[in-house]
Amino acid sequence: MNSKIRMGMIGGGKNAFIGAVHRIAANIDGQIELVCGALSSNPETAKESGELLFLAEDRNYGTYQEMIEKESLLPAEIRMHFVTIVTPNFAHFAPAMMALENGFHVVIDKPISLTLDEAKQLRDKVLETGLTLCLTYTYSGYPLVKQARQMVKDGAFGKIRKVLVEYPQGWLSLPSERDGNKQSAWRTDPSKSGISGCMGDIGTHAAQLAEYISGLEITKICADLNIVVDGRPLDDDGNVLLKFNNGANGVLVASQIAAGEENALKIKVYGEKGSLEWHQEEPNTLKVKWLEAPTQLYRAGQGYLTPSAQFNARTPAGHPEGYLEAFANIYRNFALTLRSKLDGKTPTPEMLDFPGVEEGVRGMAFIENVVASGLSDQKWFDFKI
Repeated sequence: MNSKIRMGMIGGGKNAFIGAVHRIAANIDGQIELVCGALSSNPETAKESGELLFLAEDRNYGTYQEMIEKESLLPAEIRMHFVTIVTPNFAHFAPAMMALENGFHVVIDKPISLTLDEAKQLRDKVLETGLTLCLTYTYSGYPLVKQARQMVKDGAFGKIRKVLVEYPQGWLSLPSERDGNKQSAWRTDPSKSGISGCMGDIGTHAAQLAEYISGLEITKICADLNIVVDGRPLDDDGNVLLKFNNGANGVLVASQIAAGEENALKIKVYGEKGSLEWHQEEPNTLKVKWLEAPTQLYRAGQGYLTPSAQFNARTPAGHPEGYLEAFANIYRNFALTLRSKLDGKTPTPEMLDFPGVEEGVRGMAFIENVVASGLSDQKWFDFKI
């Protein structure tokens, strides 16, 4: 295949923060081009947004239904290969299912859907069609997160005993949803966000990162969810005790009312022989501590890193990489996977290293189990899927 992978976008029009992030990330490696879009649930705004991005008039659609229907009728060498869905949570499932039913691969901003049942339906459709679904759990795209994961997988720390992950933000410390802030308005609205606020928005990131790096799966939870800002209908803060499938324990803290915090995602993983520590706000350093040896600092861009970390690094050592590059790694790996499949080849493990539909199902299971635990007096809940 000697052409770019063609992308259609649903949502993400003018004044939408995450749509621009997706477009930048998809464009960084020159593998993907945006060829069509239905960029808002408002047809007029959708058309205006497409014009601002110079979409062809006949591929600047007013609704996602129109886009998927008309794109499916185009010749194979012209129509989009996949659709990216960058809408609020409640508008993920229907376009994703329609895209899969019409033969299009899918990228979805997390969480995958509004409910666990919807997530399972998408998983079943992916298995039925053989198509690829990618979920943008961005933090798994950082090079030193991949370094950490590989070191754990290689047994450098021995058996993992404890995982601590925290994700504090402060941007919802005040009721900004009542002052016209669109980002906070839909995230605190159960009809658009789902049954959880903070845990659904950022707690799922923390849970996915804990499982991704440790290679373990959460099996039991004990949750304490809080609504700190008066009148808010969904949780804006919470703490979760964790049990993993190898017997390890953990703690997950997520909060959006931690005044003064920006995006302070941090994780520590402790094994028998040593531990690792990574901070999202300082992503180019991985701290490794040993039981009987000095602490080591691993730095992005260095030749001593694992092949998976080097595959996802973009700049020489000392040149900071961050959120957009990590986001781009997910898109790049997804695009390389699609290109391999379209060429009749088998994608490499490095290409396949992006979150998929199973992570989407586990993310929705995390949300529903945490909320059930938070509402109950029962101490431990089995992590049910």
